[in-house]
Amino acid sequence: MPTVGVKRDLLFKALGRSYTDEEFDELCFEFGLELDEITSEKEIISREQGDTKASGASDVILYKIDVPANRYDLLCLEGLVRGLQVFKNKLEAPQYKRVSPLSGEPQKLIITKETEAVRPHAVAAVLRNITFTQERYDSFIELQEKLHQNICRKRSLVAIGTHDLDTISGPFTYTAKPPGDISFKPLNQTKEYTATQLMSLYKTDSHLRHYLHIIEDKPVYPVIYDSNGVVLSMPPIINGDHSKISLKTKNVFIECTATDQTKAKTVLDMMVTMFSEYCAQPFTVEEAEVVYPDGKTCIYPELAYRKEKLSSKFINQKVGINESTEKIAQLLTRMCLLSQATGVGDEIEVEIPPTRSDVIHACDIMEDAAIAYGFNNITRTTPRTYTVANQFPLNKLTELLRQDLAAAGFTEALNFALCSQEDIADKLGKKISEMRAVHISNPKTAEFQVARTTLLPGLLKTIAANRKMPLPLKLFEISDVVLKDETKDVGARNSRRFCAVYYNKSPGFEVIHGLLDRTMQLLEVKPARGEGYHIQTADDSTYFPGRCADIFVRGKNVGRLGVLHPDVINRFELTMPCSALEMDIEPFLGHTAETPLTHDVPMKEVIKHRFPTRDESQQSAHSRPTSTKTVFGDVSTQVGLEALSDFLADKSYIEGFVASQADMIVFDAIPSPPSPTLCHLWRWYNHIKSFQTDRARLPSAKSRYVLPATPPATPNDASDEEDIDLFGSDDEAESAEAARIKEQRLAEYAAKKSKKPALVAKSSILLDVKPWDDETDMSKLEECVRSVSMDGLLWGQSKLVPVGYGIKKLQIGCVVEDDKVGTDMLEEAITAFEEYVQSVDVAAFNKI
Repeated sequence: MPTVGVKRDLLFKALGRSYTDEEFDELCFEFGLELDEITSEKEIISREQGDTKASGASDVILYKIDVPANRYDLLCLEGLVRGLQVFKNKLEAPQYKRVSPLSGEPQKLIITKETEAVRPHAVAAVLRNITFTQERYDSFIELQEKLHQNICRKRSLVAIGTHDLDTISGPFTYTAKPPGDISFKPLNQTKEYTATQLMSLYKTDSHLRHYLHIIEDKPVYPVIYDSNGVVLSMPPIINGDHSKISLKTKNVFIECTATDQTKAKTVLDMMVTMFSEYCAQPFTVEEAEVVYPDGKTCIYPELAYRKEKLSSKFINQKVGINESTEKIAQLLTRMCLLSQATGVGDEIEVEIPPTRSDVIHACDIMEDAAIAYGFNNITRTTPRTYTVANQFPLNKLTELLRQDLAAAGFTEALNFALCSQEDIADKLGKKISEMRAVHISNPKTAEFQVARTTLLPGLLKTIAANRKMPLPLKLFEISDVVLKDETKDVGARNSRRFCAVYYNKSPGFEVIHGLLDRTMQLLEVKPARGEGYHIQTADDSTYFPGRCADIFVRGKNVGRLGVLHPDVINRFELTMPCSALEMDIEPFLGHTAETPLTHDVPMKEVIKHRFPTRDESQQSAHSRPTSTKTVFGDVSTQVGLEALSDFLADKSYIEGFVASQADMIVFDAIPSPPSPTLCHLWRWYNHIKSFQTDRARLPSAKSRYVLPATPPATPNDASDEEDIDLFGSDDEAESAEAARIKEQRLAEYAAKKSKKPALVAKSSILLDVKPWDDETDMSKLEECVRSVSMDGLLWGQSKLVPVGYGIKKLQIGCVVEDDKVGTDMLEEAITAFEEYVQSVDVAAFNKI
């Protein structure tokens, strides 16, 4: 976001009144800006260079104002004041006009075909009879620099040249020549230089050296001459000293050379509209004629006004207000967008001036209406739907693995995602042409040429940088690699990998193999062929022959481990053996990490769904539960739906943190889509509806949520026969007697049952209580745990179990009565001792 610095007193003078700092800050907020800092030139220099350098600097108060990056009309004092005055209804937005010269032909700029090799486009205009003061001149130069850094992209797209028209004569010629053929006296220099000499001269210039690369390697350099052969400028580097403007300049010739013609026209419009205010005829700009190599002629500046139409309903809905068409038209007019109601329904016609090149869509107009209305005046409302935040499954698995791998004695490393071609190919004994690497088109350094396809080089370089550390060195990293993938929209995809290395005097293959076993144990994969995991001998130039194996999980190759080849170790400047393990962790999620996004993002499908056939659809329809009775109530009634909606108020799914068959079962039990008034249920229903085509892949439900339907009555049911009165008798007395007998028998049964001793359900629980660090007093921690007393709780034996890094956890057993004590109650009571206890986990749970 660009920052504009303006002198406070000069700003207030232009606005016609003074403000306190708080008042001006509030005005900026109302206008969609932000007063970032109140400072002075002296304070800035003192802060950056020290008090001695700031001794002679000005004490004038400066306002640093942040403006939106696309509001080029607010990058100078003139545009800022004009916008605020129109916003406060103290000024009408000016109408900018392009006029012909009062005498003679318009100034002409002729473009030759040689410019096609460097900067093929150019536009021009004249500010006639302008009056400069020191403040206006400074603002004029500062706007050029702001535009150069912003829309001009550091002069690579557009370069602005301003010249004193009275010192030169047209027509002007824009051409390109070899650097040795260009010779002139550049701005603020005392002698002439060739273009080649200028490139050497400005290599040490703190300002201009940043632009030399734009044309430095070109065979020809762009240059602009007047009719007498005087050089106006060598864009985009420097202007000629002969035509420089000063406070005495009355007529300014502005030229913009560019590689993007649209940007050039925008920049020219911005320059002339901001300072045409100071011309003898305010807000008028004298036209200039540009002749292209093919003979085509164009008149600039365009200063084009265009009109757009939109409805007030659109603005009201998007902003969240309810204003009349006329009121919204007034709001837009305050933002320099002259608007009026057309009288056709709620249609508004908006005139977009040449200063508002940022308006390219109806949403931009709507945003201006919201700013003029006032963000603080918009009524706050609660969204009709919302979702409960949940950690991305892949990231959750990554975090869990990180903790346990660190506990296994490995240190985590974080390396750059970019590396050199040599790192992922030559050093690993491979060819870069064989790697599915994504190459950087214009790398700044040799270290960042490609996106990494493996995590191994980064860990080996980390070891090389820490060779003086005590052995062994055990490192791991869990991060993304980037692989080419033709099935993706962008031609590549990220893949989450886990890599670990062991560096010591001996290879330590058994350590890496043990880490693999521990990782699989954490991922709940058993060591077995078929549904488990196993390793199989493999050949890889990165690893020592006969000391390399592929890792197979459920029949799929997910990674590789082994002892690194001595040549690989030498190329990374290491001197000792090293073992490594690298594997993909995404297959352990069940679904790919990208699959959930396909239900929400309207883009190309990440996976190919198999849509059910007609027979499958019919079969699915028959499989819908015949009952609408659930544990939440009958979902065919309003009461049941409300209970289900309340249940989902803080949940995204019926069960757990991902969609499952439990969601599908409850979804099928709902006979029709719920009303939006039940916002939680409505949000859940629409979300689960998006999983229908992929429902077979969802995990199974852990509990029963839909209750069986009441079986239909049969003629052989004796109890039903008693209730049927075919002749419509009025035997209410017999019914009352039957009810009395039934109640009597129930009371007798309850009394008989109460005499039997109640069966008390108990459970044996083993708790892991983790301290904060190795300095925690474990005896005091155990004392605190045993001080927890509840009805139905009996503490048992305990022991201290090593965790790692000298830290031990307390493992303590207890027996509880299920109806009186729950694990949640225990965890809450124990974690209350915050000084000693970090966390409590249930290590084992058995029914007695």
